Amino acid sequence: MTTMRALRAHTRGGPEVLAYESAPRPTASDGELLIAVHAAAITFDELTWPETWTSDGVDRTPIVPSHEFSGVVAEVGRGVTDVSVGDEVYGLVPFDRDGAAAEYVRVPAGFVAAKPRTVSHEVAAAAALPGLTAREALVEHAALKGGDRVLVHGGAGGVGAFVTQMAGALGARVTGTAHTKDVPYVRSLGAERVIDVDHEAVDAETGVFDIAIDAVGALTPESLFAALRRGGRLLVLQVPPSQELADQYGVTAEFFIVTPERESLEWLAEMIDAGKLEVAIAATFPLAEGRAAYESGATRRERPGKTVLVVRD
Repeated sequence: MTTMRALRAHTRGGPEVLAYESAPRPTASDGELLIAVHAAAITFDELTWPETWTSDGVDRTPIVPSHEFSGVVAEVGRGVTDVSVGDEVYGLVPFDRDGAAAEYVRVPAGFVAAKPRTVSHEVAAAAALPGLTAREALVEHAALKGGDRVLVHGGAGGVGAFVTQMAGALGARVTGTAHTKDVPYVRSLGAERVIDVDHEAVDAETGVFDIAIDAVGALTPESLFAALRRGGRLLVLQVPPSQELADQYGVTAEFFIVTPERESLEWLAEMIDAGKLEVAIAATFPLAEGRAAYESGATRRERPGKTVLVVRD
């Protein structure tokens, strides 16, 4: 079989350019795996990322979106010795390569790990990107310690929900921010306190947190800098934060893009299998309705969690 079904875009744009069609089936090169995709989670903003459309300045179209997957190894490239055909795996596709909204995806072997045993392919796919991002923020960049006070801005969001749970599981005292309707959900994730941003100001908390994570959007509010003690750490997930404000408040502020590594994926799978992380799924769509899945990002979400494409039952 040389072809497969995939969701592709031939010109740059939003969900309207996505088409479900026949595409060449990839093969595993040296150091790679070919995965028969069972589920692929989507990030609505990925169609705005430069890496989605170009690599080293070269146009990549036609592109396949979605970078978070769970599936079964279909082919093992030369030099890969610790993974076998038939293994259930999950992981991330590099952001400047064709993604997992397809029947098959080609991925470097180091970007996958054994799928969490206790959950479905849909749940495993939904955990990959937000779970790895939360781990890297807390464990590697913030060097979280038991007893640290952590402020999670956007505690009900895809990444925020993982940060809230993970920080609590690692022994931190967590305060989250959320809209009124999401306050009970964020509390259920283990936050000691939830600031209802529809009725309360974050500004009331100043100089008390060791770590703050902005899991919301592009403009990090000054109140997050002010909420930190001097010497505290602010992690921002969308765009680099203001170094001027960081200097003013005497804190370290940094932005990072997640680095997928097998050890991190294995750690995340262990946390899921131990029941320490709940993975929320907002909606599922069959791959054939992939355009509708991406279009659903423009409507108000009734449920927290990721949107997942089901490729194989």
